[in-house]
Amino acid sequence: MSTHELYTIPAELSTWDVDMAGSSRFTWEYDEGRDRMLALYQKGKDKQWDSVKRIDWGLEVDPYDVLGIPDQSIAIYDTPLWHKMDEETRKEVRRHGAAWQFSQFLHGEQGAMICSARIVESVPDLDSKFYAATQTMDEARHAETYARFLQEKVGIAYPINKYLKSLLDDTLSDSRWDMPYLGMQVLIEGLALAAFGVMRDITTKPLPKQILAYVMQDEARHVAFGRMALRDYYKELSEAELREREDFVIEGCYLMRDRLRGVEQWENLGLTPQEVQEAMKAVDESEYLKLFRSLLFSRIVPCVKDIGLWSERLQKAYADMGVLEMAGQNLDVLMKQDEDIADRLDTERFAAEETERAEEIAETISQGAGG
Repeated sequence: MSTHELYTIPAELSTWDVDMAGSSRFTWEYDEGRDRMLALYQKGKDKQWDSVKRIDWGLEVDPYDVLGIPDQSIAIYDTPLWHKMDEETRKEVRRHGAAWQFSQFLHGEQGAMICSARIVESVPDLDSKFYAATQTMDEARHAETYARFLQEKVGIAYPINKYLKSLLDDTLSDSRWDMPYLGMQVLIEGLALAAFGVMRDITTKPLPKQILAYVMQDEARHVAFGRMALRDYYKELSEAELREREDFVIEGCYLMRDRLRGVEQWENLGLTPQEVQEAMKAVDESEYLKLFRSLLFSRIVPCVKDIGLWSERLQKAYADMGVLEMAGQNLDVLMKQDEDIADRLDTERFAAEETERAEEIAETISQGAGG
């Protein structure tokens, strides 16, 4: 089945062409490299995995209850709009909400694949090229995984959100080699990592939990890669150059915040224009979604501070968004936690499979002895 057959609204183009600027940089220094970066590169090689084999695609998913979380998480829950919906319409609300969220994850992963390939091309240091090459493979695997999940388990998809598209356009069309790092590794990946984490921790369904946990194990390394590269480089920049990067971060964070409103899913549910307005008002006022949006900046804000972009006006912008307190998050602790959760999930799965196999063997032996 073509993905275009899954889209609830038509995708604008069969391909989206972004004109890229800047240079492709070769380096002839093959022997020197930063120990931290090379260690991350080694981890990137060691942690490669195959989504066909590592993920249990035989697990069933109810497309009308993808994550298995209470309806209280839905913005319009317990509003007049919710109460006048019949159960069939509410089922579609659940399905379209999950489809929209995972669709944006999918498009973001393709964007990350292209951005990391762009880093391989443009970054001047070979150790960064090495690591970005492993990330390109990671992102291809993530896009493959989310595409399969949407196609086989959910059955509908949404085109890329205009705010995510705008940030990707700004990131890829900039000629400066550090901008794919800043736009993708810090902003888009940082927000996605936090979103994955919230959903991984609240879902009661095993298949999305597996996917989110395994993807996060990779994404934590990607954010660490951006921190390492930019922290070293931004120490060398002038005040004017740093201000330009801060302007990009502020605009990008507002785009990411607005992206989370997801107006497309409400417009596509057969609601009247007035009902769409009611739904968006509920989205903006939902206490659950306010907390969710705040948590989504838990990886971005401390990362921006860590790489050296922390002027008063940047802090003021984060205060305006209500996320300034996230600056105190420890990214290293969060990264270790992401890795441990994925490893523990593997251990539990393989232990259960070993037990099941042992029981099957014991039963076979018993049947053989009885015969």
